Amino acid sequence: MIALLTGTIARKAPDFIVLDVQGVGYRVQIPFSTYYDLPEEGGNVSLNIYTHVKEDAINLYGFSSLAEKELFQLLISVSGVGPRLATNILSNIGASDLSEALMRGDLGRLSAIPGIGKKSAERLVLELKEKLKKQAPAALAHDEKPAAAKQDLRDDVLSALVNLGYKEAVVQKVLDGLEIGAGDTVEDILKQALKKLMK
Repeated sequence: MIALLTGTIARKAPDFIVLDVQGVGYRVQIPFSTYYDLPEEGGNVSLNIYTHVKEDAINLYGFSSLAEKELFQLLISVSGVGPRLATNILSNIGASDLSEALMRGDLGRLSAIPGIGKKSAERLVLELKEKLKKQAPAALAHDEKPAAAKQDLRDDVLSALVNLGYKEAVVQKVLDGLEIGAGDTVEDILKQALKKLMK
C-alpha cells in the first residue's frame, strides 16, 4: 500500500498530477487545496497518499497535509461518499473549516458544497461529528496556517495592489472580505482580490 510519494512533478492539472518517482510516473488525483500548494512542473514534492483499490483499477489520491488525508479517509467511510465526492468536498472547503463545520453541525455550510445536499450534509454530521471530536486537535494542528504567515501574505498582496494604483483603504476593505485558506499563495489571493476590485 503506497502511503507517501516523493518525486518531481512531470505534469500538473487542477485535479491530478503525474509524479515522476525515479523514472516511474504515478498519476495522483488531488483536491484543489493541494494543487495550490504545489510547485510548478519540474519542482519536487512529497504527498501523503491514499491508495484506493477497485476490481478494475488502483487509484492514488494525494494530499499536501496529513490532516487532509485523514479527513478524506473519514469522508469515504460514510455510506454514499466515494473518493471522487470526498476529493470534491476537500476542493471546496479547507480541512480545518470542514472539521469545524462537521463538529458544529453547520448544515448550511456543508450543503453549500457542490454535490452535497441537505440529506448528505446531515449524514456526514451524524457519522463524523463524534469521530472528529476525538481526533480533531491532532488533525487541525497540521492544517492551520499561523496567523503571522497569513498576515505576511496579506501584506504582500496589499503592497502589490497599491503598486498597481489601487487605493490602500479600498484594498484593505476587499482583503477584509476574503478568506485566506491554509493553502493560499500570494497569487491566489491576488486573483481573488482583483476579481472583486474589477467589479
